[in-house]
Amino acid sequence: MKIVFGFLATIILIVSLAPFSYASDPSPLQDFCVALNASAVPVFVNGKFCKNPNMVVADDFYFSGLNKPGNTSNAVGSNVTAVNVDNLPGLNTLGISAVRIDYKPNGLNPPHTHPRATEILVVLEGTLFVGFVTSNPGNKLFTKYLNPGDVFVFPEGLIHFQLNVGKTNAIAFAGLSSQNPGVITIAKAVFGSEPTIDPNVLAMAFQVEMNMIDSLLQAQSD
Repeated sequence: MKIVFGFLATIILIVSLAPFSYASDPSPLQDFCVALNASAVPVFVNGKFCKNPNMVVADDFYFSGLNKPGNTSNAVGSNVTAVNVDNLPGLNTLGISAVRIDYKPNGLNPPHTHPRATEILVVLEGTLFVGFVTSNPGNKLFTKYLNPGDVFVFPEGLIHFQLNVGKTNAIAFAGLSSQNPGVITIAKAVFGSEPTIDPNVLAMAFQVEMNMIDSLLQAQSD
């Protein structure tokens, strides 16, 4: 009987802990842990140091500016305004952040991943064509056209994108399940790394001629 009870207790413990094991960020152990700018401290932690709670003020939980359009005068025609632990210290340990994304007509938020967060996107203005690709070996593509009020979810770590297919500017807001979700833009990471990945590796990986790889490397460096 003790063996059976112990086995059941173990199963219950595993099930109860399962949701936490999949969380992007650790759960807080106190009301808040406002991030302290401690870049000069020669200690590295997985997150940010906590500000003295007695020194915390309302502005530590406040950010202003998501009402302002981002500058889309760039090569891809989009701009991401992020609100994360780096500019809103009260987010530290809370496992959430937000972004505003502006797109000019034909503007693209290029294929990228958030290694530490799931993203939920809400369209405010315009029409977006969005999608994500599943992991190996399937690499299945899921796409959807979104209009104002529509919502779409990009699972954690998967490559995804948004393209403005309308004739006017588009605006979207997104929430992410990490205080610091991170961004890996695929083209920039592969063709714009420092130092550069060996062109022979890239040519073999993409199964293209070396001159095409040279052109892509040059384009990223410009």
